[in-house]
Amino acid sequence: MSASTNLWLKAEPLILASGSTTRREMLVAAGLPVEVMKPEIDERAVEQPLVEQGVPADQIAAALACAKALAVSRERPGRLVLAADQTLTCEGRAFHKPADASAAREQIAALAGRTHELHSAFVLAQDGAPLVEDSETARLTMRALDPGFIGRYVELAGPAAFVSVGGYQLEGLGAQLFETVEGDHFTILGLPLLVVLAALRDLDCLAR
Repeated sequence: MSASTNLWLKAEPLILASGSTTRREMLVAAGLPVEVMKPEIDERAVEQPLVEQGVPADQIAAALACAKALAVSRERPGRLVLAADQTLTCEGRAFHKPADASAAREQIAALAGRTHELHSAFVLAQDGAPLVEDSETARLTMRALDPGFIGRYVELAGPAAFVSVGGYQLEGLGAQLFETVEGDHFTILGLPLLVVLAALRDLDCLAR
């Protein structure tokens, strides 16, 4: 893009502290130049003490996003870093990315016929300090599913069932699982994009 048509106002790209292809594609589609740098942190080590303290799921997502953003921003001084994380809760129980097909089947069976919450948080950081932190929550209700359908879904979804916290991707085959969805589509995909863009405009990184 030429300088006259580029909405991004900074000389260097935004650093995305995430290995998520979906998050990167969202940002690029919105006109942001993105450099990916996956953070080297132990997410479960960050999360476990917070779970034991009874910290709410949305705050855990925010803490994980902050840990990622700060880790990368310390390695890349002067650069603006974005990190995000997503947690899922259903009736007080937290869920994580399924490790394999068996775990995916069990998780989807546990969510079937119930409403769960997806909490998507992000942090913008620079030089080891957070600049902006925010989060959004979406509520999704799975329809009742019999074990045979769940098995067929997991088989058809393949590895895609293991890369998201819910064991599904709503933008793809996962849409077959749901009865109702309440909330922002970007939040469900793992990044509250509209809030991120507003924050970047406030930081004078994007044209207004």
